Amino acid sequence: MADRPETLIERLIPGDLEHQIPKAVEKVLPGGFKNRLVQIGLGLLLTFGLKAIVKYWIESRERAKQAALPRRLVRPAIAHSARAAHAPPAAHAPVHEPQPLAPAAPPVDSLQAALGAPQVNLAGPVDQVMYANFRNQLASARGPGPLVVAISTFGGDPEVARLMADEVRLLRDSAGYDLLFLGRVSVYSAGTVLMAAFPPEHRWLSKGTRIMIHERTMGFSLSGSMKSLAATLRTTLAEVEYFEKIEDEGFRDLVAGSKITLEEVRERAPANWYIDADEAVELGLVTGVI
Repeated sequence: MADRPETLIERLIPGDLEHQIPKAVEKVLPGGFKNRLVQIGLGLLLTFGLKAIVKYWIESRERAKQAALPRRLVRPAIAHSARAAHAPPAAHAPVHEPQPLAPAAPPVDSLQAALGAPQVNLAGPVDQVMYANFRNQLASARGPGPLVVAISTFGGDPEVARLMADEVRLLRDSAGYDLLFLGRVSVYSAGTVLMAAFPPEHRWLSKGTRIMIHERTMGFSLSGSMKSLAATLRTTLAEVEYFEKIEDEGFRDLVAGSKITLEEVRERAPANWYIDADEAVELGLVTGVI
């Protein structure tokens, strides 16, 4: 049989511990304790106790060495995670509550860079699908500086647009977010409802973009007995008056701080008012064109 390698304990304490320590104990113990069982017991206790102490010391030293290794690797891992946090979210990513961003206004070059890479990009009809996409992208947005919401739409459900506008208002007024609006190519109908949630100094348009403001449209039919028709007419009239009030609130927010009066937008909205990007800047509806 090949000789096994000598252990660290054997190198530290050479010889046969099981025989050396009991004999040493026998020499030092007084006469009243020279009982063989006591000698063996004390010898074994000292032998294995010493082994345990040495083993614990060796293992502690190894654990200290291992603990020092991850600390040298932690910084690259954190940097990788930070880069991953800025990656575009997956389509099936769950909705998470966003973290507050820095409310301070960035310098001009940072502003241009932020507008060139919006964190939230919306396109298509304003509907529940767009709202879910809006929430997911908003939850994934991270980093310092302003959060840019970009949209291109021919319109859609104005109530969904109002819901997204309310999200913007809460984030700005309650959570302290710094949000910017970027209209791209077409901002029609319900798109202007979302735009109205941003103050004019936080609105931007890309070159060649056009805004279209118009009144809500409704339709209904009449059929039934005279009494039922009367009830239907009263209900429909109440609905029209209610939505007319909501529309006025939206128009008022849209033109607040601009050169356009509420009366002017009421007058021109029924005929679909188209405004190009440069004119929107002149009218004070937006702050600039990129």
